[in-house]
Amino acid sequence: MSRMTPFSSPLLLGFDAMEKTLERLAKSGDSYPPYNIERLRGSEGAAERLRITLAVAGFAEEDLDVTTEENQLVVRGRQTDETEREYLHRGIAARQFQRCFVLADGMRVLAAELKNGLLSIDLDRPEAERLVRKINISVKD
Repeated sequence: MSRMTPFSSPLLLGFDAMEKTLERLAKSGDSYPPYNIERLRGSEGAAERLRITLAVAGFAEEDLDVTTEENQLVVRGRQTDETEREYLHRGIAARQFQRCFVLADGMRVLAAELKNGLLSIDLDRPEAERLVRKINISVKD
């Protein structure tokens, strides 16, 4: 028996990559680092703006990497373990993370800022132009 998916309709063409992305997101259960996503209200008629804020306490600017890869925003954090320290108790681990956000077509990353242990990434999506294109029909005998 085949499994029905939201994209299994024959009317939805070319959405197989989206379906794979949704399956991958459903399987990822890591909740570190915690984050917020907020809508930034702007003036009427302005492009939609979003802000992603990640709690990255203990990470310096050089420990963080923010990139876009195809339709994903990828935030990576790498901390190195300082070997010259001798801990009597270690409750704060030097850890790595990778957090991916799938971006809709047309989304742009405007800026990233690290302040007080919070990494804020601003995005926007300008209004897309409506394209209507006439397709010529050829007749073959």
